Amino acid sequence: MEEVRAYIESGILELYVLGQLSAEEQREVEGMAAKYAEIREEIEAIEIAMETYAMSNAVLPSEGLDLKVLSAIESLKAPEEVPSPVMPAPETVVAPIQAPLVTVAKDSRIRSLRIALAACAALLLVSLVALYSAHHELSEAQNQILALNRQNQSFAATVGYMKQNTADLQKLADMPADPNWKTVKLAGTKMDPAAKMVVYWHTTGKHVMVDNSKMALPANDQSHQYQLWALVNGKPVDLGVFDVKPDTTHILINMKEISGAQAFAVTLEKRGGSVSPTMNQMIVMGGVSI
Repeated sequence: MEEVRAYIESGILELYVLGQLSAEEQREVEGMAAKYAEIREEIEAIEIAMETYAMSNAVLPSEGLDLKVLSAIESLKAPEEVPSPVMPAPETVVAPIQAPLVTVAKDSRIRSLRIALAACAALLLVSLVALYSAHHELSEAQNQILALNRQNQSFAATVGYMKQNTADLQKLADMPADPNWKTVKLAGTKMDPAAKMVVYWHTTGKHVMVDNSKMALPANDQSHQYQLWALVNGKPVDLGVFDVKPDTTHILINMKEISGAQAFAVTLEKRGGSVSPTMNQMIVMGGVSI
């Protein structure tokens, strides 16, 4: 019995069930199984354990695949069983001789094929899970990159806003030191008495700017814009259009240049401006102090 136990523990039976032995080694195992019941029982236990493990980790194959595989297996013709000659002893009961392991071998191969099929299905499932996981991680990485890009764009816009505001504030701080800068305060008219705004005009450099931080005009719609006019010797001169936006990023809005003016006024015109002011749409006006 020690020989049988050593043979079982050698690992050759597991290789036999997996179909990893040579033809000679397979015949050796089948011969030992025919001789010892313990070896036959161990082979069956190994087959059942491997089949149970494979099936517990497998996914269902496509419909009809198992029938096709089993049909192909059944179509294989098993070798004919050749009965062993029986030599009965005189005056004794003839004991039946155990049949060869042809049927056992066939069943073993069928189980091995089923185990291999289940193992392939399990491997396919693992591969699909790994592919899905990789795709999910890639999508997460792309989302993180997009989020970082949006943050960078927002940060760049904030930096640009701060730089522009700093430059505008510096201009306002430098104006009192330059006597050529004129500050013109425009007050509301009958159209809107509460309206007001401030215009800065450099008399020698001809620069004209509107102070967006000190502007109190109703927000214009998409069809209209405010238009700034300079009154030069009694005639209105166009200085450009602008929109009233509470979220604007500029403190100062640059307008067209003018070399001389006695007053400034703003009218509400169609988008793009008009060639002459609409007098009943004049919202603010203010004179230039000399």
